[in-house]
Amino acid sequence: MSFSALRSILLPAALVAASVFSAAPALAQNKMAIVNFQRAVLETAEMKKASADMQAKYKPRQDQLEKLQKDLADIQAKLQNTQTNPATAADLQLDGTRKQREAQRITEDLQADAERDRNDILQRGTQRMTEVVKKLADEKGLDMVIDVTNAIFYKPALEITQESVAAYDKTYPVK
Repeated sequence: MSFSALRSILLPAALVAASVFSAAPALAQNKMAIVNFQRAVLETAEMKKASADMQAKYKPRQDQLEKLQKDLADIQAKLQNTQTNPATAADLQLDGTRKQREAQRITEDLQADAERDRNDILQRGTQRMTEVVKKLADEKGLDMVIDVTNAIFYKPALEITQESVAAYDKTYPVK
């Protein structure tokens, strides 16, 4: 076999081998994980405490609203009594209208205040959880963390939700 014939066989083989070895870093697999971000935020000790604190904070207004609703039901029952005289019925209707307005005002204020507090708490928790997940990804050498809502399929071994909750609780202990 001549040198040129040998060269025509070896050169393409060498080029193929070189391209395979040079592409090896590009074919290296990225390390990824999955997190159920919403569940991770809501399962933290801080969020559980914040939820209990909010319930305690708004309980007096909720109790007041329930009392007004009971009063309105009592007024309605009295008005349906056929033996109620017209003067008493007028007083009951006036009292019912006043209590309905008060209940409406309390309901609107309660909803607005609770929504504002909930949004503030969730925003802070979301920001903190983002930091925790980034730190956890760095510690584990992960290239990417994907929220479960964006994953079509994943192996359960890739999920780091519970680790994220534990890391959050360690970083931000409840006081």
